[in-house]
Amino acid sequence: MAVPTLVLPIREFLLTGLTATVVTFLLVGPVRVLALRLGAVAWPRKRDVHVTPTPRWGGLAMLGGVLAGVGMAYQLPALRLAFDNNASEVGGVLLAALLLAAVGALDDRYDLDALTKFAGQTTAAGVLVIFGVQWTVFFVPWGGSGSDESGSLLILGQEQGVLLTVLLTVALVNAMNFVDGLDGLAAGVGGIAAAAVGLFAIGLVGRVGNDPSVYSPALIAAVLAGACLGFLPHNFNPARIFMGDSGSMLIGVLLAAATTSASGKISIIGADTRDVLALFAPLIVLAAVVFVPLLDLLMAVVRRTRKGLSPFSPDKMHLHHRLLEIGHSQRRAVLLIYLWAGVLAFGAVALALLDDVTVAAWTTGLGLLVAVIATAVPAERRRTRNGPVRPPIP
Repeated sequence: MAVPTLVLPIREFLLTGLTATVVTFLLVGPVRVLALRLGAVAWPRKRDVHVTPTPRWGGLAMLGGVLAGVGMAYQLPALRLAFDNNASEVGGVLLAALLLAAVGALDDRYDLDALTKFAGQTTAAGVLVIFGVQWTVFFVPWGGSGSDESGSLLILGQEQGVLLTVLLTVALVNAMNFVDGLDGLAAGVGGIAAAAVGLFAIGLVGRVGNDPSVYSPALIAAVLAGACLGFLPHNFNPARIFMGDSGSMLIGVLLAAATTSASGKISIIGADTRDVLALFAPLIVLAAVVFVPLLDLLMAVVRRTRKGLSPFSPDKMHLHHRLLEIGHSQRRAVLLIYLWAGVLAFGAVALALLDDVTVAAWTTGLGLLVAVIATAVPAERRRTRNGPVRPPIP
């Protein structure tokens, strides 16, 4: 008797992402006109890189693309099962996305204070928790019993799961907000992160035998990646529109929702506690895809608090500013950060999903070496030709 072949709905996920791409691309024009008419414009400041007034609210076009992608998924029989099994989960993610996009849009127009934005972020995280999107299990490398001494699964209590989910969501939202400093940077990093999380989530779908209950993180990641891709042509240097906080916070909350939802499937897939990498996979992938923005966020908080300033006070010392100082052009700096994010994100996914860990590790290491060399080349070239590197004249 022939064994039935496992058919994953990859084409359907790609179609939802493509729908988000096309709708986002088409909505940017009308949103740009609306932003100009209503005054949602980024005027150049001392710490900014752009020199001409540029409309914001690109995040509203991305939100439209995300909603269109989810709507397309609902029309596809293969993905309709995601709503039948996780209707409240998908609905909660969309509600949190709408909330933060609205807060971000108001901030893009009226410059809300940091406390108001923080309240919106924590409320959105609370919405995710209420609708069942929260961390429920955690792997610890101790406490194994019997023949299984490599570790154990820690079942999180309600309070622990809520706290971890809120902290993660707020951190991701602010990390994406911090990294949004060069044309195309946040859209590209967000798209790379979403693609990596989506690939990992589809891998989970395959491991559970195409169980529809595991579709939701892949769906969230697919529509987010599509929205970022659709926005990027309008936003890459020289940008005709910025995503603003409405876009960066939207990316952050959807990434948090996708990774948190994927982590909740660990108990479903019945992973063996000996497979430490598989159990750590959601955290490894999460750490990798947001390594660059979270590192930037951490460095900014430390730098500002050491000076006695608020962690939210602006400055011109982010990672992308430092790349410009050592001699990279704006486009090259953005592409370099894409390279770092891509190597880390997809390297982590490969380590988590591939059976041959050695090949994945060597490939990831080679990619990191290329990224290091590419980052250092302009500084070395200028040091050789002109002596010590000096910051470019503004």
